[in-house]
Amino acid sequence: MKVEHNPAGVWKERLQVKGPVRVGFILLEHFSLPAFTAAYDALVTANLVSHTDDSSECVQRYELQSYGVHQQQVLSDLGIEISTVDQLSVLNSQLPDVLIVCGGFRCELSENRHLSAVLKRAVKQGVILGGIWNGAISLAHAGVLQETGCALHPQNHALMREKYPLIQLTDKSFQFENRILTCAGGASALDMMLKLVTHLQGDAITRAVREILSCDRFAETSGRVTQNGIRLADCNDYPDALRTMIQLMQGNIEEPLTVDELAALAGLSRRKTERLFQHHLDVSPSRYYMQLRIKYARSLLLQSRASVTDIAVASGFVSSSHFSNCFKGFFGLSPTDFREQQLQASV
Repeated sequence: MKVEHNPAGVWKERLQVKGPVRVGFILLEHFSLPAFTAAYDALVTANLVSHTDDSSECVQRYELQSYGVHQQQVLSDLGIEISTVDQLSVLNSQLPDVLIVCGGFRCELSENRHLSAVLKRAVKQGVILGGIWNGAISLAHAGVLQETGCALHPQNHALMREKYPLIQLTDKSFQFENRILTCAGGASALDMMLKLVTHLQGDAITRAVREILSCDRFAETSGRVTQNGIRLADCNDYPDALRTMIQLMQGNIEEPLTVDELAALAGLSRRKTERLFQHHLDVSPSRYYMQLRIKYARSLLLQSRASVTDIAVASGFVSSSHFSNCFKGFFGLSPTDFREQQLQASV
């Protein structure tokens, strides 16, 4: 089957793989670190909320890797170097299922022939391609945007129109078409990746991810957050019993209640409780509770000097190892590495 004759069919064939979907991020020099982390975090969070049962263990739906074009240490737009898993040359032997080029305000916009060769081979093999910020220009250099719309940072529209006048630029913040994902900047990187998650896993997982990652947007519009910095669910339209259970969760982080205890306090059966959470929040009660505790732990890591062990206890985890595993499944870093990264970024 040839890709150019049946792109939709190839899309499905590529993603019917055993194990996680492999996603690779190619980091250009001076790439936008906020845009990259927003896109990366969407998939890390999707791993957290993806589950096949009511357990608290994370199910890895996405396997994430990053690559430098010529080196493994890539300088971001914030002056912070990011260590990638390997250089671009490793992709000569095996390509991931999704490959995204991460650009930024000061990225070099001339063609890199090695990168173009990788992208050309990727599109022929049915890989889903993406461009963040002006990463779409790399896709244009490789000749893979002829049959799709393209979202691009406004600063680069003039260059794209002059060099590639046949490419259809859109005024949308992100574009998803014909196995090509593009977004205009940092703020739209999250929305672009959520669109990909929706395509791969459906609306339920996407809504669960957005529930976690949009707490700052919610605070800006409504101002309603708890004293712990955790989003207070927008539950005006929720049943009284569901609002009660959410408030109980938020008030019992250190010593979590069981699902049966929550149900009893709300005057419901366990089955009815699970149905309420699934219907209104697209997630199980224990998973929602886990999300709250992990977010609370992150706040403590950022705002206090407490040890990881103390933070694990304060967040309701019976052991620091279990806490570390759950935290890494959410953020892609251990609690210690996460704290160190945030400290370095603030220097």
